[in-house]
Amino acid sequence: MSSDIALHDPFEEPARQQVAVSFGMWSFLATECLFFAGIFLFYANARWHGGEAFLNGAGESAFWFGTANTAILMTGSMAMAIAERAAKADIVRLTRWMLWAMLALGLLFLAVKGVEYRKDLHEHLFPGPDFKLDSGPAEQFWAFYWAVTAVHAVHLTIGLAATARLLWMDRHVSLHRHHSTVMASALYLHFVDIVWIALYPLLYLAGRQ
Repeated sequence: MSSDIALHDPFEEPARQQVAVSFGMWSFLATECLFFAGIFLFYANARWHGGEAFLNGAGESAFWFGTANTAILMTGSMAMAIAERAAKADIVRLTRWMLWAMLALGLLFLAVKGVEYRKDLHEHLFPGPDFKLDSGPAEQFWAFYWAVTAVHAVHLTIGLAATARLLWMDRHVSLHRHHSTVMASALYLHFVDIVWIALYPLLYLAGRQ
């Protein structure tokens, strides 16, 4: 069994390597949770003090864009989960197709977000002198919207780069032998998806009856 797994220094046993990679990724994701916790704390404070004006700002968000992107990202997450399981079972073709699906869906998410950004800019929903709504709390919502969606897009781009790396590796080595790398990439992308699930109601459902 151990001969099926590619070992890297300083590990001598596949089980130890797997546990170390998993622990390292979970530790990193814990720091990411602290980072996003600060962002969510800002939202909670702004929502508490902004009242109805804050919700009026939230009501201007593009509900259908956000909903479509949520479906796209969740489908991509499912594809990545299948890819990780397929790599573990050494089902090469399924692993490859699911990684391509994750990459394509992630790029589609970014493309839809780009179109949504264009719409928001056209409607003057960017905080500043030309902001559409004459309300400080509404402007705070949109400051949160732009900041957190940009940060999420950066995280997703990193995840897609990791997926592209796996596809590059697939051309040269067995992903089954490097399953710990696939697992770490999958964990990261699932975290990015979970963050979006938390953001979706805050950005697109708040302010709607």
